[in-house]
Amino acid sequence: MSVDERFMQLALEAARQGEGLTRPNPPVGAVLVREEVVLATGWHAVAGGDHAERACLNAVAGEDLSGSTLYITLEPCSTYGRTPPCSAFILEHQLQRVVVGTLDPNPVHAGRGIEQLKESGVEVSVGVCEEDARCLIEPFVSWMVRRRPFVTLKLAVTLDGRMADAAGSSKWISGGAAREWVQGLRRKVDAVMVGAETVRRDDPSLLPRPAEGRSPWRIIMGEDIPDEACVVSDEAADRTLIRTGELGPVLASLAADYDVMHLLCEGGGGVAAQLLEANLVDELVMIVAPKILGADGRPCFNFVGRSMESLFKGRLVDSERLGEDMVMRIRFGE
Repeated sequence: MSVDERFMQLALEAARQGEGLTRPNPPVGAVLVREEVVLATGWHAVAGGDHAERACLNAVAGEDLSGSTLYITLEPCSTYGRTPPCSAFILEHQLQRVVVGTLDPNPVHAGRGIEQLKESGVEVSVGVCEEDARCLIEPFVSWMVRRRPFVTLKLAVTLDGRMADAAGSSKWISGGAAREWVQGLRRKVDAVMVGAETVRRDDPSLLPRPAEGRSPWRIIMGEDIPDEACVVSDEAADRTLIRTGELGPVLASLAADYDVMHLLCEGGGGVAAQLLEANLVDELVMIVAPKILGADGRPCFNFVGRSMESLFKGRLVDSERLGEDMVMRIRFGE
């Protein structure tokens, strides 16, 4: 790993502290370094607040920054929004070198911040740890370019692909380590979705525990939600949206009206099948427990009639063991 990659990884770690907090902005991190010593770190913590570059440089306000390098996970903004442009703020500090993970995905802005820095004599390197930097802002890219949230479908299943027993009980297919890991996943997203049947059967809160400042929307697909259900009666009831109809328009509305960039769907089998059949699943997270239920257990996807020629084929991109369970990340399409 090169020196630039090492410090960009630190900037990426900083950026991840803002996941689930920045909508409709992407999480961004910045690290200021001189002679391989970190002088300051910053990240974007909330929309309307300081961007990562500003937070980082404000931490060393008034100090001599000659000879230092600023590492930023995303190209600095170059236009006025809720905050002034970061490209101009960087130039005010007379930095000689800036290292950027990836360009701004907005085609209107892409490259403009880099161009402004270069025109003022700043040495700029772009594309360091670019794959990781792009992965970090995938939800923002989906929200901006496709006008819908990035969708992660998470399912906990047995070895034979069952997500509940014949009576509908699913507590607990996965173990404690996996369930704790899911709480971390909830803290990264802007909304958590389930079907109405899941609410009637399990009465989940869908809130991350602990919240650590996060307050994702809770999206319930369907009708006949009991008045006493957690999602409509607890302290976060005003963060619950009940929707019906086709999932495509629902997702588009969530992006346009509620700034939802990353949506986590936790089932059940009907909603999961609809998302997959509508080609709306960007990432499938399967938590597989070493357990077997049998033929009368409830399947994780409620569709039938597919042949080997028409099955859904994904590609495994990552896997890890959590306690006794295995977590697999699967992508479809590209």
